Amino acid sequence: MSRPRAMTRLEDLAAASLIAPGDIATLAPVTAHYAVAITPGMVARITAPDDAIARQFLPSLAELETRPEERADPIGDHPHSPVKGLVHRYPDRVLVKLTHTCPVYCRFCFRREMVGPSGDGNLSEAELDAAFAYIAAQPGVFEVIFTGGDPLMLSARRIAALGQRLATIPHVRAVRWHSRVPMVSPERITPELVRALRFPGKANYVAVHTNHAQEFSPEAVVALARLADHGIALLGQTVLLKGINDSAETLLALFRKMASNRITPLYLHHPDLAPGTGHFRLTIAEGQAIYGALRGRLSGHAIPAYVLDLPGGFGKVEIGPSSIRQGVGGLEIRAPNGQWHTYAG
Repeated sequence: MSRPRAMTRLEDLAAASLIAPGDIATLAPVTAHYAVAITPGMVARITAPDDAIARQFLPSLAELETRPEERADPIGDHPHSPVKGLVHRYPDRVLVKLTHTCPVYCRFCFRREMVGPSGDGNLSEAELDAAFAYIAAQPGVFEVIFTGGDPLMLSARRIAALGQRLATIPHVRAVRWHSRVPMVSPERITPELVRALRFPGKANYVAVHTNHAQEFSPEAVVALARLADHGIALLGQTVLLKGINDSAETLLALFRKMASNRITPLYLHHPDLAPGTGHFRLTIAEGQAIYGALRGRLSGHAIPAYVLDLPGGFGKVEIGPSSIRQGVGGLEIRAPNGQWHTYAG
């Protein structure tokens, strides 16, 4: 059965009245640099041209403005990549970027320079061999995190084959998939794919990326239930975005929607310093004020950690008061190893 096709051209967006026909030429420089795709399911959730769904996926001229502090590799994957497609930033886990294709392209994506039709593509069999050989040689690796792009764009057959590879590496005990698919392309969460995601002998997780309660379509709710009913633990990952979810009430609605669909919110990310995303970023002080307003209004299992990935590859930190101080050159953030680093955002 064929799946609904995503809109990937400005002409498609204009035909659906998502942008004005006169904006096609104006926005062409944006789409020449950054990929565009929005699924029919997400189009159906748009209620206004500037609502929380539209702002996440429709291109904007603001994306052409690159600020001095922004960088192509904002969280520093490259310094921690011993083999292509694999990132080993923390001792007990590795990240494997299986594909650079996504069902939708978020306008704030921190890997926006790498994903899309002109991105880095899928890992080849030889590159996968090298990645799994590296994992097998690292007995301290407890968890493998599959990402991209969106790894659930792969077929059930290819996902099952990855499980067969990991079955031969006993020190890997947990497998996590980071994906937008359950929310934006839920028809992909078929019984066959869910079976493929259950790697025998491993703890299996799907980290669902979602930023607004409006994304929870009836079809997405069914897809989430299918995963949870088959023993896949669901985690939630959200980016704090100006003009989309930058209020305590909006986040309360989102995290309660997650909890009611058996998703445990894991992280609320402060936006990364990706090129052309400054219009989505709040200050850390603004983010702390919003996050602080959630305390006492959500159960512990329904509130994520508010985190920042330090530019330069220094790791993820919770950005509460104990992790921030004012330095001579601006804000300084303490990394997991206790070192302090200047943050220019």
